[in-house]
Amino acid sequence: MVNFTVAIPTYNGELRLPEVLERLRSQINTAFDWEIIVVDNNSQDGTASVVQRYQSDAPHPIRYCFEPRQGAAFARKRAVAEAQSDLIGFLDDDNLPEPTWVAAAYAFALAHPQAGAYGSQIHAQFEVDPPPNFDRLIPFLAITERGSLPLRYEPQKKLLPPSAGLVVRRQAWLTCVPPHTILSGRVAGNMLTGEDLEVLSYIQQSDWEIWYNPEMEVIHKIPQRRLERAYLIPFFRGIGYSRFVTRMLSVKHHQRPLLLVAYTVNDLRKIVLHLCKHHINLQRDLAAACELQLFVSSLLSPLYLWKNGYLSDKRDRLLAADVDSVSH
Repeated sequence: MVNFTVAIPTYNGELRLPEVLERLRSQINTAFDWEIIVVDNNSQDGTASVVQRYQSDAPHPIRYCFEPRQGAAFARKRAVAEAQSDLIGFLDDDNLPEPTWVAAAYAFALAHPQAGAYGSQIHAQFEVDPPPNFDRLIPFLAITERGSLPLRYEPQKKLLPPSAGLVVRRQAWLTCVPPHTILSGRVAGNMLTGEDLEVLSYIQQSDWEIWYNPEMEVIHKIPQRRLERAYLIPFFRGIGYSRFVTRMLSVKHHQRPLLLVAYTVNDLRKIVLHLCKHHINLQRDLAAACELQLFVSSLLSPLYLWKNGYLSDKRDRLLAADVDSVSH
């Protein structure tokens, strides 16, 4: 009987995985059975060899599986299918768990049986200092510091934890999340994201609760390239393009046309106000440029998703069904 599964989706993680696996090797207070699954998301490097090396003397079972469909959503679905435990803790290959992370994750599940998913407290480890005025954008990099007490994410606040350091009950996933979702995650040439919010939205619309657990602490390593304009502008464009999906998942089907108009008006308002305030500094102020990209892409999100086939019946029929039809 496996009590807890740590799932690590990775793409070309040969150089990043060892540090994560070393951290997991050093976990303490784990007087229960747990396993590690590394989901190789179509890597082209030596990821498989790294896992094989650690399997030989690991204190806990390490399993390797290959997921050829590119995208974090496919890798996480594969982890859910492979897990031998009802509790699945996701770590990205740049997430370093503190020594008590596994123990704190397991204890929280026992204390909160209605928690279908719960996120970690995530601290940033920047390779270089962030750009000026970047503090307001840090949460988009999966940095989550919401205090020292557990808190429940209330549906009306439209706030959910990131997938980094997230624990999901397999039962909640299988009973609430449809087999075919819209968003697949960032892939080469496409920064469209939001696949984790899509899954959590389904779980939150059921009887399950979603929580923040500050006892589960993770360090998120952020390299210099992720703080440069060449990465950040497409990154925020991808977040914006996904927003039609994440905005509408909690809305009944007949309410969506009206909400679409309301969101369109609000996005236009944000763009106008932002240009009035920052138009002179957009080339120098990277944070302001990222915000503008987010607002513009959010406005264009329905058109982008429709044009690229994300909303077609052939791809999936997710938006044609009300969220409340998926019950716990």
